[in-house]
Amino acid sequence: MTKEILTTNNIVLNASFSNKEEAIRSTGQILVEKGYVAAGYIEKMLEREELTSTYMGNYVAIPHGTEDAKKEVLSSGLSIIQVPGGVDFGNGNIVKVLIGIAGKDGEHLDILSQIAIVCSEEENIEKIVSATSAEEIISLFDEVN
Repeated sequence: MTKEILTTNNIVLNASFSNKEEAIRSTGQILVEKGYVAAGYIEKMLEREELTSTYMGNYVAIPHGTEDAKKEVLSSGLSIIQVPGGVDFGNGNIVKVLIGIAGKDGEHLDILSQIAIVCSEEENIEKIVSATSAEEIISLFDEVN
């Protein structure tokens, strides 16, 4: 995965949230602060969650904007938030890894496929949840390339 898309500055360890909206806002805020998306993208992430949950199973959620959020995306980027205590995404789904995604010009499909490869392995999720440094998390994604 290219260095510009995922850096140590895009990863937050040991976060805790009282609800999924707070978790999604925080995931989006990293994307805004790092210049990947305009501030309006966060509302589009919340809209997407209303349409269909971004919970993917295996303690992972991948919040992202709706189709019409494309104009809010400035460049492709990722944010990752580790939530060891979990946050309830409804229907008994507990999320311990949030991966915010912004894809420019169709790049989101490549990014999603890399995320899917990493997150399909349960042991990789355990490594992300127990990671003590952002570098540990980045190295898991770098192995996919």
